[in-house]
Amino acid sequence: MSLRHGLLGLLAEGPASGYDLARRFSEALGLVWPARHPQIYLELNRLESAGLIEVDSHGPRGRKAYRITGEGRAEVRRWLTEVDVDHTFRMETLFRSYFFWLMDADDLAAHLASEEEFYGELAHRLRGYAEGKDRGEWGTGRQARAMRIALEAGIRVNEALADWARWARETDPMTAEDFGVPKPADGE
Repeated sequence: MSLRHGLLGLLAEGPASGYDLARRFSEALGLVWPARHPQIYLELNRLESAGLIEVDSHGPRGRKAYRITGEGRAEVRRWLTEVDVDHTFRMETLFRSYFFWLMDADDLAAHLASEEEFYGELAHRLRGYAEGKDRGEWGTGRQARAMRIALEAGIRVNEALADWARWARETDPMTAEDFGVPKPADGE
């Protein structure tokens, strides 16, 4: 994903200022694609120069609200339908796990318990949002339905990560004496 297309997608919901977009980006997409205010403002200037967005209105202290243009809407649709998905998965939790061998057993157990708790709580919170959407609290339009699909992915990924941390803590492959030793089949 690119910041460009995320901003275009958010502007397809309706006009917004850079500040509003930064807040919405953080709330809706921050867990999967973080973006800082300076990055957002720089990209808004690029999008405006490219004719993909335009200024909708001016507010106090030079605040601008932007809206997506027809070209911008076409670009975000092109990205959704024609551009190959980048399936790389940059996640510090998993990156760090490769180096768990450098931790002592107590620190690793505490870390894994913390990860299990974090991902379990996040999945629970996302499940609450999903239940609200399922009751129609946030509308029933296409945007709400797409957000529900995204929420379900977030729920499942976070539940899987909580399960992974629990497995690693309970199985303890770092200190288990029988790790990597073939186990006899039942009845042998």
